[in-house]
Amino acid sequence: MSAGAERSPFAGRSVLVCVTGGIAAYKAAALVSELVQLDLRVRVVMSAGARRFIQPLTFQAITGERVVTDLFDPDHAGVQHVQMAAAHDLVVVAPASANTMARLAAGAADDAVAAAVLASPAPVLVAPAMESTMWDKPATQRNVERLAADGMTIIPPETGRLASGAHGIGRMAEPAAIARYVRRALGAGGDLRGRTVLVTAGGTREALDPVRTLTNRSSGLMGRAVATAARDRGAAVTLVTTAAAEPEPGITPVPVESAAEMARAVKRCLPICDALIMSAAVADFRPAAPAPGKIKKADRPALTIALEPTEDILAALADGRDGWQRPAVVVGFAAETERLLEEARRKLEAKRLDLIAANRVGADRRPFGAARVALTLINRTGINRTSTVEPLPELNKEQAAHRLLDRVAALLGT
Repeated sequence: MSAGAERSPFAGRSVLVCVTGGIAAYKAAALVSELVQLDLRVRVVMSAGARRFIQPLTFQAITGERVVTDLFDPDHAGVQHVQMAAAHDLVVVAPASANTMARLAAGAADDAVAAAVLASPAPVLVAPAMESTMWDKPATQRNVERLAADGMTIIPPETGRLASGAHGIGRMAEPAAIARYVRRALGAGGDLRGRTVLVTAGGTREALDPVRTLTNRSSGLMGRAVATAARDRGAAVTLVTTAAAEPEPGITPVPVESAAEMARAVKRCLPICDALIMSAAVADFRPAAPAPGKIKKADRPALTIALEPTEDILAALADGRDGWQRPAVVVGFAAETERLLEEARRKLEAKRLDLIAANRVGADRRPFGAARVALTLINRTGINRTSTVEPLPELNKEQAAHRLLDRVAALLGT
């Protein structure tokens, strides 16, 4: 990592990537690169078949580590596959050919890949890659079931164009998708393990007519970052969101659109939650009478819209009315154009929040949709509930999410 950068939550962890034969072996290089960028130490083991598709030097250049290709390496002292397997926190087999899966299911140890997997006490992720006809065979499906029963996690193959030119299921999951499984597996023992976190994200959309909505500039990126960071620290995460995004293992998405839909979803999920993090920009008002058909510009030279207030989720929690159940920790967000700290403190007290993340918006700072953000965290602590203020430097949103979750974990007593 560059000087002054935030430390990755995965720094110091290590992953063993086992690459087997198949055209998808070229995608393993992109996967290894993604893992290295997470600040993981990555070591690669290659089967003889994999070396027909990609050279060991590629992985050595990316990882800075020597690549293992032979079960019997005369230059290595000791039992190489045992020592290597014991040194890693996670094993990933990607791509996993039909032949490799059959050998793993049988407990074979006849090459460097099979021996490393069998010798490792670490969790194992398996990303199959093969033709549809091979994937659909009963023998392959029995092997998939056997590996899953043995405790390995199968990363489902995708549907698309295959090496033969056919279209069907069997493509190895994309490297970014596999990396998300790696993050979930490595984060399982984090400081939020056993906790359930509910996160809201995105800007709600209030119908003006069947075509148009009233909304705001929120992209949902901050809420998504908080959900991902909480998952990476071991939490079970539910994400109530208006923003479409790639599915994330370990995060249960609940898609909504309006403020009313978000309120219903949050209320439904709260009874099992330890913490609620309200990152969403929920509309304060909605059209009182949405038009049943599209409003035509030609029909009216001017348009007046009557608005009515939406339900305030945090206010309802503060009051405990109508069956709203407050979790142990409630976090709010405040985006303000002026008097940032004053307005954030007012919201903190009025809605009885445990923590608020204040975010200044102005001509020189437009956080919506941006990759980076500068938050100020304010919480109430101590016997007199005195606010403490922590201005964060400008960070990428995932780094900022981890700083926020440091506070949440402390409030939960983890």
